[in-house]
Amino acid sequence: MLDIKLTRTTAPKAKPEDETKLGFGKKFTDHMFLMNYTAGQGWHDPRIVPYAPFELDPATVVFHYAQEIFEGMKAYRTADDTIQLFRPECNARRMQDSADRLCIPQIPVDDYIQAVKALVDVDRDWVPHTDGASLYIRPFVFAADVGLGVHASKEYLFCIICSPSGAYYAEGIDPVRIYVEDEYIRAAPGLTGFTKCGGNYAASIKAGELAEEQGYAQVLWLDGVEKKYVEEVGSMNIMFKIDGKVYTAATVGTVLPGVTRRSCIELLKDWGYEVIEGKLAIADIMNAAREGKLEEVFGTGTAAVVSPVKELVWKGEHAFIGDGKIGPVTQKLYDTMTGMQWGRLPDTKGWIVPVEKVY
Repeated sequence: MLDIKLTRTTAPKAKPEDETKLGFGKKFTDHMFLMNYTAGQGWHDPRIVPYAPFELDPATVVFHYAQEIFEGMKAYRTADDTIQLFRPECNARRMQDSADRLCIPQIPVDDYIQAVKALVDVDRDWVPHTDGASLYIRPFVFAADVGLGVHASKEYLFCIICSPSGAYYAEGIDPVRIYVEDEYIRAAPGLTGFTKCGGNYAASIKAGELAEEQGYAQVLWLDGVEKKYVEEVGSMNIMFKIDGKVYTAATVGTVLPGVTRRSCIELLKDWGYEVIEGKLAIADIMNAAREGKLEEVFGTGTAAVVSPVKELVWKGEHAFIGDGKIGPVTQKLYDTMTGMQWGRLPDTKGWIVPVEKVY
């Protein structure tokens, strides 16, 4: 168990007055969690300190060789004022997998969860009270060694920051249009597609901007070898309900193993749906749309939970889904997931972890 030292801020920030205008990742809480790693010593000096800039040498390894990973989570305030997390152990294990691929020392699952809970507890007054709003949590690790040379760093910094964020769907769930990218690729076998590292996201920006210029909200990536099979969208996994069955790409190295994805699959199976994880060709999806069998398409992720898709475009052909409205399965998933997260529905799966008041 970590012995976390706490230094409270002497200059607390003003809390947002209007929680309906929080946006995403624009405001940050009073404190942050820090823990250092030194080769030969391991992880040490866990502490919560006032939120402040880092002072880093220009030759810090992360700037030059991008050795860094991150996670994305949320804390939710229920009607009875309980603060709770959703499946934090899944994020902790995924960060361990990302760390292993990027040659970063792993953080024990229990230490990760303890650190998250401690920071959320200290800054619990920042967890929004408005329905649909939450406290976004961003744990990240980066190489802190100083010096040029392509090799694993000997020093790292683990940091957690928090940001009160508004409801993703401020005015109701709005189905989105998605552009299928068939020139650029996001990942290929043997690379880092299954990790949450910044390089994956940096490489996706170009295609995302091109899609946005054409009026599309997201890019749907195809596999990096044949550019034939669907994988995921820019910030979410994606699922397709075709003729009563739900299809999604397998997480076998090129697709991020999303916590929301995993949870949706478990719920769908509980409800009796057949969920097929494997290769699904974009040509088959477009053909299903032509035949009227493409019933629902939705993305899954921490930010939106589920994001319904109303249109796909690939090589100039448009597939329209569900008359532009959210489908019944998508709606049920959204209602069930958010119901558990905000405490409106009982946690029948053991996914909710309360944040006890300690500090």
